[in-house]
Amino acid sequence: MPDLPPISAETLETLRHIPTQTLIDGLWVKGWPMSFIHGAKPLQLGQHMAGRAVTLRFVPHRPDLAQDKPKGEQSAEYVAFELCGPKEVLVIDAMGWEYSSIGGDIKFLRLRQRNIGGLVTDGAVRDSVSLKEYGFPVYSAATTAKQGPAEFWPWQVNDAVQCGKVLVRPGDAIVGDDDGVVVVPRILVDEVIHIAHEREEVEEVIKAQLIEEQCSPGKYYPFNDETWKLFEEKTGKKRGS
Repeated sequence: MPDLPPISAETLETLRHIPTQTLIDGLWVKGWPMSFIHGAKPLQLGQHMAGRAVTLRFVPHRPDLAQDKPKGEQSAEYVAFELCGPKEVLVIDAMGWEYSSIGGDIKFLRLRQRNIGGLVTDGAVRDSVSLKEYGFPVYSAATTAKQGPAEFWPWQVNDAVQCGKVLVRPGDAIVGDDDGVVVVPRILVDEVIHIAHEREEVEEVIKAQLIEEQCSPGKYYPFNDETWKLFEEKTGKKRGS
């Protein structure tokens, strides 16, 4: 992949205001996988999140692994925490073990102190009441009372991971709202934003026309030649302009 600059704060703010389903549509138009993180549900409604991915990978527990892994502040999760700030989202690959805990209030107090942009995992979180009070967006497969170390351990920081069956690379855009979380590859961010804005405008034209005509959505949706003809007539814009 080309050596791309980090996604800017301005671009992240733009992404934060685009619905996740519209970003999915933009990825689909480009022929990319739809990148919806399976199982990452909002801990509470009303969350809006956009940040650059910092990744952390968990691996299954085994006694020799527990002996060999770095301890204390050098443990992988704490290394990852220190890479996070207001414009970063920590994405944790928990292998889809939806009731296994990646952490709780004591660990994630540090994320609150660092004013993290968000936390996403296909595993579970503990101490959900405290996490809601911490104030940063959290998306997880579940909440749980179980302890994590009996089942798996944090192992690797800032490499390509899977989370909820989706590839996440460090620096990708991670966007969340009430419908879930979408990964927008860093290399594609600007194009997806352009497509998303156009689609939002087209869909508003379609909805207004359907109300006026009282006709089947199939006349204009999914997008077809009639759709673009209508769009050009109503807005004076050309497709892709």
